[in-house]
Amino acid sequence: MIPNMETIKKDTAIKILYKKRVKFLTISDAGRVFNTENINTIYKLLQRLEKSQVLKRVEKGKYIFSFRETDDFELANFMLNPSYISLESALSFYGILPQFPYTITSVTPLKTKKIIYENKEFEFIHMNKKYFFSFIKKDNFLIATPEKALLDELYLVAKKLRNIHFEDLDLKQIDKRKLRGLVDKYYFLPLHKLIEKLKIC
Repeated sequence: MIPNMETIKKDTAIKILYKKRVKFLTISDAGRVFNTENINTIYKLLQRLEKSQVLKRVEKGKYIFSFRETDDFELANFMLNPSYISLESALSFYGILPQFPYTITSVTPLKTKKIIYENKEFEFIHMNKKYFFSFIKKDNFLIATPEKALLDELYLVAKKLRNIHFEDLDLKQIDKRKLRGLVDKYYFLPLHKLIEKLKIC
């Protein structure tokens, strides 16, 4: 039985969050986790748990449970939904880009956005929703396939919104047939010209 939320203590809240395996929490999640529909009560509890550092606020209405480890890629997915890890972060994850970038990069059909959280930069780049595909669930986060991560990067380079040293890329993991199949879904001539110039598929 969930205690009265008006009087719930810090230790009790922590036990409930552990028991329900909570990592991330929104306002609506809090209502389900603590079994209440009273929005004012939910807000008061969240404020108390944030003040006592049980929760950390990531964005308005979005919190992390402080006593559970979180992955940067999971956190990026939670910060902005829908989104998936792509571009330099995904290319680095797959070993295509040798260095690991400082910024955690994702694409989203929503507006381009940057969020700074605990000295880390999370970048969400707008991608037309018709190109929002070819991503997979890996562990607990969504990430572009290797071919789609490369294509997302090339698409933005072709639009002069990104810059990358192609000679640094290790393309052994790229399935050229899969890449060509994805390219054929893009009706953007500068992209096709760039891929032809690079001779990568």
